[in-house]
Amino acid sequence: MKLPDFAPIPASLPNTVPFVGPETLQRQIGRPFVARLGANENGFGPSPKALSAMRDAIAQIWQYGDSTSHDLLQALSAHCAVPVESLIVGEGIDGLLGLLVRLMLAPGEAVVTSEGAYPTFNFHVAGFGGVLHRVPYRDDAEDPEALLAKAHQTGAKLIYLANPDNPMGSWHSGRTIEAMLDRMPDGTLLILDEAYVEFAPKGAVPQIAADDPRVIRMRTFSKAYGLAGARIGYAIGHPTLISGFERIRNHFGVNRIAQHGALAALQDQDWLRFTCREVATARERITQIGKENGLLPLSSATNFVTLDTGRDGKFARALVRVLEENGVFIRMPGTPPLDRCIRVSCAPEAELAVFERALPDALARLR
Repeated sequence: MKLPDFAPIPASLPNTVPFVGPETLQRQIGRPFVARLGANENGFGPSPKALSAMRDAIAQIWQYGDSTSHDLLQALSAHCAVPVESLIVGEGIDGLLGLLVRLMLAPGEAVVTSEGAYPTFNFHVAGFGGVLHRVPYRDDAEDPEALLAKAHQTGAKLIYLANPDNPMGSWHSGRTIEAMLDRMPDGTLLILDEAYVEFAPKGAVPQIAADDPRVIRMRTFSKAYGLAGARIGYAIGHPTLISGFERIRNHFGVNRIAQHGALAALQDQDWLRFTCREVATARERITQIGKENGLLPLSSATNFVTLDTGRDGKFARALVRVLEENGVFIRMPGTPPLDRCIRVSCAPEAELAVFERALPDALARLR
């Protein structure tokens, strides 16, 4: 008996995933990590009010979540000062990216991104048959000029840009992003990934009208709000674009507990400010640890710090591996020349102290 064939596009793709999760790595080494510093999660945790709201929602988990996320959308509208019609809630930025690519991209259409940028976006583009065109980073930051030039050259339907950036932590001014919009090809959509926007300096946030048809902005509750495991985020865009999601989205994909947690987290801005202060302190701590061990910290507007090893990708990969063997989970960029670096997530002091003790021993083993 023959198994039915896959559809042509997925049949042509390798069996890969964008990231190997820390749980998989823990199973491979046979023990849990002592310091979990690789996924840019918020180790300071969500608002206690969000935890309380989620606990209260458990009793109603037999019910589907509100398919419209009505209460959360109303709160987001007030918080972001944008009309509800310009907002969509989804299963984190990753889920929204997948929906957007499905909505906008026909097989064979061009997409522009940066070589070494967030790989999950590339995963979605490949899955729907798009053609990826990559440009290199410049000075350890995504290069708006190169992205624009490549978009004009290829007639790209989509441009992907994260600001602040993952994996380097760099950022562009809001004015740079605004100027970029004015130079985009007609019919091209900028996907502005703002997963780390709450950590960014004010000058990094562009002033863009919610109904600007040239851009869609992706945001999340995974980072500053500490709800990565709840898988919930939102996008801001032109009402016609946003309404397009209704044609293809999983209408009950956002679960009830996540909806209640996100709403309570959004309403507790005091906790968000506390988290941002803790992250700033942790960035300084990671910077200090890096310098003490001969690594060069890069400026960061995120909840992680990228440390330049001053060597190459082979050395950085070996360093990541040795640290994993000693119970410290970190990550690194995957593309040269960015892969000379390692990336360390901000976390409470106890975990950073583990990293501080493990790093010199790991470097000594490699040198």
